[in-house]
Amino acid sequence: MKELPAGLIRERIPKHVAVIMDGNRRWAEEKGLTTLEGHSAGLERILELLPLCYNYGIKVLTVFAFSTENWRRSQVEVGSIMKLGEKLFTENLEKFTRDGVRLSVIGDSMKLPSSLQRWITKATETTKNNSRIHLIMAINYGGRHDIIQACQKISHKVKDGVIKPEDIDETILAQELGTNCTEFPYPDLLIRTGGERRISNFLMWQLAYTEIHFELAYWPDFGENELVKALLSYQARNRRFGGETAP
Repeated sequence: MKELPAGLIRERIPKHVAVIMDGNRRWAEEKGLTTLEGHSAGLERILELLPLCYNYGIKVLTVFAFSTENWRRSQVEVGSIMKLGEKLFTENLEKFTRDGVRLSVIGDSMKLPSSLQRWITKATETTKNNSRIHLIMAINYGGRHDIIQACQKISHKVKDGVIKPEDIDETILAQELGTNCTEFPYPDLLIRTGGERRISNFLMWQLAYTEIHFELAYWPDFGENELVKALLSYQARNRRFGGETAP
């Protein structure tokens, strides 16, 4: 395992890091590039950061790739993003398998192009036993929709007599959320790039006690230095989880 940069403590590395990858379009515009080139650079950034994450000891990396609201963008941009998503799986599946990367996708995948759906199925099945790091792609994902679909599943179980209404608690609900695919469903650290300070309907339930780091750099410019800065900020905090002292 790679030696940690100065100042980082391995025992305090967050197990689950979530990222709102903001700034691809602004990055491209400032450089005189196309929107597609901006999103392509953002995709490459994911691939470059993955080895850093698993060498540092991060076990789960969840990235907000495409929100339920992103369908409002132009058809050209949406189509380009979908093709990039397919490219991620088609060109990197062997590498992910070799490097021990497990892939999962959360969100309403039934509304995605059929070719992308097929690659998602293949990638998740092929890598399901990998354990070095778990890369979760949130595609056509919305935090509110995640909660709604969980409630719908629970209501069907109540209707079918599988559970009683009084049995419903946080654990029951969490089991029906998209992040039930990972051993560590609640992010320890959320990073948002691009300078905005909001969570944009991302992991609404799961972020209840997550530490948040807002980064000015656009996502394509988010490298090792920015990651280390975010991790140092996280390690400097006293996580109280609503209490007076950290557990």
